[in-house]
Amino acid sequence: MIDLSPRTGRRHSKRISEQTVITERTEIQDGVGNKNLNFPLSPDMPGRKRASLPARCVSRLLARFGNPPLQVVLPNGEVVSTSRHDTPTVTIRFRDYRVVWAVALDPWFQFPEGYASGRIEIEGNLSESLAVIYRLTNHRGKSAAPGLWSRLRRPRANSLRHSQENIHHHYDIGNDFYRLWLDEEMLYTCAYFEQPDLTLEQAQVAKMEHVCRKLQLKPGMRVVEAGCGWGALAMHMARHYGVRVTAFNISQEQVAWARDRVTREGLGERVEFVHDDWRNIEGQFDAFASVGMLEHVGTSNYEQLGATIRKCLHPQGIGLIHSIGQNWPARLNPWIERRIFPGAYPPSLQEMMPIFEAGELSVLDIENIRLHYAETLRHWLERFENAVDEVRDQFGESFVRIWRFYLAGSVAAFDSGCLQLYQVLFAPALSNSVPRTREHVYRPAQQRLPASHNAEASISEPAGSTHQRTSSCFPAT
Repeated sequence: MIDLSPRTGRRHSKRISEQTVITERTEIQDGVGNKNLNFPLSPDMPGRKRASLPARCVSRLLARFGNPPLQVVLPNGEVVSTSRHDTPTVTIRFRDYRVVWAVALDPWFQFPEGYASGRIEIEGNLSESLAVIYRLTNHRGKSAAPGLWSRLRRPRANSLRHSQENIHHHYDIGNDFYRLWLDEEMLYTCAYFEQPDLTLEQAQVAKMEHVCRKLQLKPGMRVVEAGCGWGALAMHMARHYGVRVTAFNISQEQVAWARDRVTREGLGERVEFVHDDWRNIEGQFDAFASVGMLEHVGTSNYEQLGATIRKCLHPQGIGLIHSIGQNWPARLNPWIERRIFPGAYPPSLQEMMPIFEAGELSVLDIENIRLHYAETLRHWLERFENAVDEVRDQFGESFVRIWRFYLAGSVAAFDSGCLQLYQVLFAPALSNSVPRTREHVYRPAQQRLPASHNAEASISEPAGSTHQRTSSCFPAT
């Protein structure tokens, strides 16, 4: 290791193997009020050796992140740990000094970037390791300062043109890739684990049922879905509730998949998939649903979204927005925004309010199911790892590491409370055809009426006016 002590006035380099490096708890003031930093000592030289400059930079960085219980091994074998635990639970190895300096300057972007390139290795459970760091930094105004990329970057816009580009970046990778690790219905949104032992497939069906019950769907209703993914929810609504669904999506790959499936399953008369943006929704509907789209809309477009909902939703209708969110406004992780979801932003509840204000809509209910998303992501990560050889063959090692870090980091973000998952139920402000209790949503499953008890019989019946259908669908309970 490097001796920068003033007694010599020169730099002396001595490489020490990882097996011979030891640490000693030393009382040192690190400049931000933290003490008890562990610095390496050389066993073949008497007395304490001053830590190298990279080690001091890393120790200060760890202090900024709350002194997590981990240790960092530098390229020369030097070990740095600010943990107050005797045995750090995680070891991070830097392969070269360029990545050390990059992470020191911009940790939120360069750390995952270094992991993706293989220049950083993490020994230990990746999700649990990141959750520890996120918990220590998940305090408003107390997280580590943003780095260079975070300060300079401008979030991608969500205009009509840019939205198409942003969605293409993530969702048009290829349906075959997502089939490797999603459930059978290809749902890429939070599942709902009514019972802890549900499979991912069962929990995704439970999520769709949860949404349908909140919307109180009845046969003959017209539903518009903004951002429909691969179409599972739209087809579930039509198949089990006898509704007619018009679903909008700007992902070409997803729409092609959904159209093929709806044809094969004979639901073409009840479900229409439109390859278009939510801004171009026309017509009037009894229910509005958006599951997993709001994160891609952008807060500057929320008033326009509210106006669109007001225009297309019947005065006695009802709507639901299901979205990743945050407890307070904060910029999305810069690496996620750059590598995974360009243009994405998870809003706080306060930031969501312009949607409802602009649309003259009343918020009826808000539910936070973030722990369900953490569990969903654990299932996805496990399935991803089971298919990792096939993913590597198709896309390469860097792609594997990018997606592993993304999925594991997302587990950590929801487990630690950095991210939330909101379901917001709303209706036009003047509507009294709204549920008065939550009994229809949370009554025991065995007491619920079969979802499709009248669905098939209603298909051949005249639809009648929208107002007549809606009035009969929303009794005051």
